[in-house]
Amino acid sequence: MDFRAGTGVWVGLLLSACLAAGPVQAVTFKVATVSPDGSMWMKMLRQGASEIAQRTDERVTFKFYPGGVMGDDKAVLRKIRSGQLHGAVLTAGGLNQVYPDIQLYTLPMVFNDTEEVDHVRSRMDGTLMSGLSSKGFVGFGIAEVGFAYAMSKAEVDTFDEVRSQKVWIPDGDPGAELAIRTFDISPIPLSIADVLGGLQTGLINTVAVPPVGAIALQWHTQLKYVFDLPLLYVYGLLTVRDRQFDRLETADQAVVREVMGEVVRQVNAQNRKDHIRAVEVLKTQGLSFSVPTSEETRRWKGLADQAAQQMIGEGLMSADLIETLEGMLAEYREGLD
Repeated sequence: MDFRAGTGVWVGLLLSACLAAGPVQAVTFKVATVSPDGSMWMKMLRQGASEIAQRTDERVTFKFYPGGVMGDDKAVLRKIRSGQLHGAVLTAGGLNQVYPDIQLYTLPMVFNDTEEVDHVRSRMDGTLMSGLSSKGFVGFGIAEVGFAYAMSKAEVDTFDEVRSQKVWIPDGDPGAELAIRTFDISPIPLSIADVLGGLQTGLINTVAVPPVGAIALQWHTQLKYVFDLPLLYVYGLLTVRDRQFDRLETADQAVVREVMGEVVRQVNAQNRKDHIRAVEVLKTQGLSFSVPTSEETRRWKGLADQAAQQMIGEGLMSADLIETLEGMLAEYREGLD
């Protein structure tokens, strides 16, 4: 038998198969965000995208749509489902349609400080990412925005003064609506993109937002007073639809996970550092901070505890996850005593 002839046949067949398959097709991720172009999020995302393109020889690229040009969270999710977009940077509330439990850390006043946040997140972030994955989305991690405070055009020193304001909540966020109604406040739902206009026209006069977010979105230019009580923990997520992600080769998937995971970690860490500076910027801009009395704080906390139970009762979040979170916090607090 002529082995050289047989070898030649097999080489020819392999070459034919490779030519038929063609080159690996490049995959582009179209990603939307409300973060303005030039913001830290956008700078970090573009740096990450550049590194990914370089490391994958342009097999994986990203196209970003900043500044809310693709609409609010509901509109963006519709476009992701239709294939017009492949991913987004969304708030936890914005993802409630996909995976309600992703809002777990936004339970009103569940955390006392950032040390408690870190204790819980180091143990539960992975669970939330797995839950999101089960719903068809690949998450690259959670990026802290910070604790949200009630900020208003009108002076707000007490619970009753806050309740009497025209308070904004994100449109289409049932968890936020239930929480705010637990405080006996009738909210006005608007998309994030419409908040600045709502403040300018007087449609709303109060928002609950972290200092970093208030400055990044320019809402602070329309506000005068801050009720200095952290009401809830706010965070965002970078996520893409799995059907687009699954088009990548395994090695390229690993690169995207590594790079975009690091982008989210860096944004998370930087926002933590920027919180103090943001508070000082608000004060420099003339916003007045009022600290509630211990009695006022207890009143808010009591209503916040009711909100968690109502969320369980109405099926907005899983009871077992809330119980796990509360158990971790109780154990952590006991260790401090």
